[in-house]
Amino acid sequence: MMYDWLYNLTGSGILSAFIISLLPLFIFILPFALVAVLAERKVSAHMQDRLGPMRVGYHGILQTVADIIKLLQKEDLVPSATDKPLFNLAPLLVFAGSYAAFAAIPFSGFFIGTQIDLGLIYIVGVTGLVVAGILMAGWASNNKYSLLGAMRSAAQIISYEIPTLLIIVTLIMITGTLNLHTLSEIQTGYFWNWMILGGPVLGIQKILLIPFMIFGCLIIFTSTLAEVNRTPFDIPEAESELVSGYHTEYSGMKFAMFFLAEYANMFAVSAIVAILFFGGFQSPFGYLGNTLNLPWLVPVEQFFWFTSKGLFFVFVQMWLRWTLPRFRVDQLMAFCWKYLIPFSFVILIIVGLITLI
Repeated sequence: MMYDWLYNLTGSGILSAFIISLLPLFIFILPFALVAVLAERKVSAHMQDRLGPMRVGYHGILQTVADIIKLLQKEDLVPSATDKPLFNLAPLLVFAGSYAAFAAIPFSGFFIGTQIDLGLIYIVGVTGLVVAGILMAGWASNNKYSLLGAMRSAAQIISYEIPTLLIIVTLIMITGTLNLHTLSEIQTGYFWNWMILGGPVLGIQKILLIPFMIFGCLIIFTSTLAEVNRTPFDIPEAESELVSGYHTEYSGMKFAMFFLAEYANMFAVSAIVAILFFGGFQSPFGYLGNTLNLPWLVPVEQFFWFTSKGLFFVFVQMWLRWTLPRFRVDQLMAFCWKYLIPFSFVILIIVGLITLI
């Protein structure tokens, strides 16, 4: 794919090429985070019948740029009682886990970091670094509010990974692959081939699969919402009781890295939902590039459709934040263990029987 040329390099060129290969994703994530922060403030403002940031730039469009410049210039404060090595490492680890997940996400048929056959399992595994980083931040801060937030986050993320994996296994039984690029290619054609509508299978099997795919999509979207600590699952950083949770003691650029990781995670989980159920980078209506006999235009269209789907689900996450109240800890865990996991098991068993019969 795009980075296959890396395998042909040797010696000192590998390090330079590796750094260059990381830049496109970072160039995408950083502007996305800046725009997403502004979008969230504007979405919340309009939902509450107000305007949001209006002073810096036209309608406040440069507000987040001003904020990031301010954070870059802030003094790096480290409380005296912290475990300094772990305190400094935690935000890097959280961001690394979020950033590494993008390596297996196909933005188009051309632009994909690597085509590994275990792409879905890789993403689930590498995002475990985020849990380790959050626990590290809470422990190293030597603050009871930070530690409580970190423990909540670890319990929440580990619990909600179970229904996510059960739905992933359900999709494996239908598609026979864990490769995200292959999953997108399976759903090629038009929107009626998307997994949310039963996928490319035909006949009675497609009709039987549609309701279970819809429920599976809702379950995996809800689970991923909890894994990125978004409302109504934002108890790890509940301002009303934990000040700011695991990043209470952080300031300046370290605080910004937590925020960058959060918004990178928002797009990553939105992209996974889009790939699993909504065709990934496939267009719902065919490609203008094929119609005009312009092959180079097809990857551009695929990138547009993929980012549009991802941004739509990011908007839904923002929408839910300003619509739903926060769960209590017991409600959050009960919702997972009493409802999502049993329903996921039922979907897994029934879809397995449908595909077998």
